[in-house]
Amino acid sequence: MDSRRLADTPPPARRRQAQPSLPPPADDASRSIRDLLLNSWPGRLFIIAAVFKLVISLIRIAGDLPAFLRILNTAATIGLAFSVLFFLTRLVFLVQRRLLWRVRRKLILSYIFMGVVPSLLILAFFLLFSVFVSWSVSAFLFRDGFDEMQRNVQLLAEAAAIEIGRAPDATVQTVQRVRGNGSESLRFPTLSMVFVPASPKGPPMVSRGPWEHLRDAMAPMPDVPDWVKTNPKGFTGTIALEPVGSGEPELIIRAVRLAGTPRAPVGWVIADLPLDGGILTRLYEMTGVKAGRVRMVRADPDAATAIADAGRSATTGNQLSVFGNTVTSFDSVDWGKGEPLRATVALTFRVSDLFRRLSDAQSMQLSGVNFGQAMRLVLAVVAVLFLIIELVALVMGLALARSITSSVHELFMGTERVRQGDFTHRINISTKDQLGELAGSFNQMTGSIENLLQTAAEKKRMEEELRIARHIQMSLLPRGPLDMPGLAVTALCVPAREVGGDYYDFFPLGRERLGLLIADVAGKGTSAALYMAELKGLVLSLSQIYHSPRQLLIEANRILSENLDSRSFITMTYAVIDVPNGTMTYSRAGHTPLIYLPANTNGGAQVLVPNGMVLGLRIDGAAEMFNNLLEEKQISLETGDVIVFYTDGITEAMNPASDLFGEARLSRIVEEHGHLESGELRERILREIEAFVGSADQHDDMTMILVKVTQVESARIAV
Repeated sequence: MDSRRLADTPPPARRRQAQPSLPPPADDASRSIRDLLLNSWPGRLFIIAAVFKLVISLIRIAGDLPAFLRILNTAATIGLAFSVLFFLTRLVFLVQRRLLWRVRRKLILSYIFMGVVPSLLILAFFLLFSVFVSWSVSAFLFRDGFDEMQRNVQLLAEAAAIEIGRAPDATVQTVQRVRGNGSESLRFPTLSMVFVPASPKGPPMVSRGPWEHLRDAMAPMPDVPDWVKTNPKGFTGTIALEPVGSGEPELIIRAVRLAGTPRAPVGWVIADLPLDGGILTRLYEMTGVKAGRVRMVRADPDAATAIADAGRSATTGNQLSVFGNTVTSFDSVDWGKGEPLRATVALTFRVSDLFRRLSDAQSMQLSGVNFGQAMRLVLAVVAVLFLIIELVALVMGLALARSITSSVHELFMGTERVRQGDFTHRINISTKDQLGELAGSFNQMTGSIENLLQTAAEKKRMEEELRIARHIQMSLLPRGPLDMPGLAVTALCVPAREVGGDYYDFFPLGRERLGLLIADVAGKGTSAALYMAELKGLVLSLSQIYHSPRQLLIEANRILSENLDSRSFITMTYAVIDVPNGTMTYSRAGHTPLIYLPANTNGGAQVLVPNGMVLGLRIDGAAEMFNNLLEEKQISLETGDVIVFYTDGITEAMNPASDLFGEARLSRIVEEHGHLESGELRERILREIEAFVGSADQHDDMTMILVKVTQVESARIAV
């Protein structure tokens, strides 16, 4: 005999175990400098390389280094650079970790990169664009005014050359008339003109103008070089006079035109316009751009570098700023050699004047307002609005970041308190947004966790009590081997919960009789277990008084009906086996049938179902009905007979498809394996039930008693 639990029966709930808090992992980035230098290989490499470099420096003072020391010095330099790079990398990671650990800093940096930096880039773009446009426009205006002066000088030289070619005898009058034109003399008072004859036989040389720019007394008049004479189109461009002392080179607009024809030249007309203060002032009035210092360079293959150097040199002495100063360059020539030169001029301007000139060029009127002036006003308003909006956005972004991170910080502190076991901590809800709802949810969660912990503690206490109750219930079942010659009895009890309502017992009635009891209290759990304990005491007492199973059940029903809950009842089968006489007398009070397998017949197992109703019903007339229905039966026993008592948890065991194990399957198993010992037969039945149930849960208590007759000593008493 033994009692055991099926392998697939669900175990009791696991006890909640407190997990010890693990210490946070060590942060390598936070190690001390001494630790990094002495206890890490990059630190030791740094120390060794630095010491070696110091020693090499001292040796180098005394003299040259040998070859092997130079190699070691190079290796030390590499090692020192590597170790320094390693420490810089660690420093970057440390700063990043310390700087970006807080969510507030991350949000602020994100806002700066997404909002402030693009705005600054846009502003920088427009500033650079404005600088580029102002430089380009100022250079264009200056070049346009300068080119216009060149065209005017060229037209004067062409007019004089054409008239002299037609009337060589009137050369003096022509030069005087062209040079002395009223409008030209007013616009260009420093304009000079000279006629250089092609041969001594031709008209004489004639000159008009101040010619102050020709400072060489040995050559008061310009000569026409061969490279100009061979060009039928003459020359129009800029030449530069060598500076006097440390002064600046002087630029001259010069136009040379042939008088006559290439086959019969009369001479050449040369018109010079020095770019002195008056002309530059005229250019400033025309363009709004003032010319400054001049730098002349040769036009060689490295001209770009030369022009850049010239520009820097040209602006030396002037206050160069982003706005208002630039340089421009144009082609010039060496008059004597005809070699190309590059003239670079420093320009000074006012951005407001340039913008005004550009906007005034748009003369369209809108409701009496100049379109250019209106656009300037609109641009100024947009710029001010942009700055105001950007400032407001920055302030609002920082405020929003602070509000968000404050809530996140509160949540973080709350989770830290919860992690430390303080579930009474609550977060102050200061906003009515999603973060406020999140804080409210956190407070509800901590409250729920606190309740769950209390519930878990209560459940643990109840589980402990149920464990004790199960231990007590199992102690009520028979213990130890049965000392009854002629019978082999084995039993099984598997509660569906910690405690169950099934009960079995067998006890000697004197030296030659055995009482067997199997019962099932309606329901499961603690209440059923208590009724089962009450039933055990009652049956043990009545079995000493009543030898008839029917009389015992009638008296038990009378007593139980007065004490049981109106919603509870008990099914029970009670049998008395008389071994010497080879009989078994039994009664069934609403319990499952018995299975009887005779040893010497071929009819198979018999299902014994005597009449009877359940015990303990508290209804009118239940006692009389119980007495009238209850039957008492008796069967003869022989050696090898098998009797099976069981509860409905055996036959009603279900598989995942909700099919029942059934009495027919149980009877078949008893028929096929009835020749086995009672213990082996029990194990066989258990394996069949487990195979049938599979992964399905056990839904009811399973109890079974197997009796096998091993020896009958006297005559049989017929039923």
